[in-house]
Amino acid sequence: SLYLLDEPTTGLHEDDIRYLMKAFEELLERGHSLLVIEHHMGVIRLADHVIDLGPDGGDRGGQVVYQGNVAGLMACEKSYTGQYLKKYF
Repeated sequence: SLYLLDEPTTGLHEDDIRYLMKAFEELLERGHSLLVIEHHMGVIRLADHVIDLGPDGGDRGGQVVYQGNVAGLMACEKSYTGQYLKKYF
């Protein structure tokens, strides 16, 4: 099964986000796939594959800035997300 979640951490307390991450792990261990649209850096850093859209929002966004693993995202100088994500490692 494929689960599509759009910003599931919005409005959640950090403890609840940790609980959600455990639920994600269980789904993955059972062979399911997750596609998560997210802005929470703690969630992004756990991703197997990232697609970063940008470079900005609105009319100046919507282009694929980066696609690949999290380490590559942090090395991508065009990615605002990747540069900000470095603070979480």
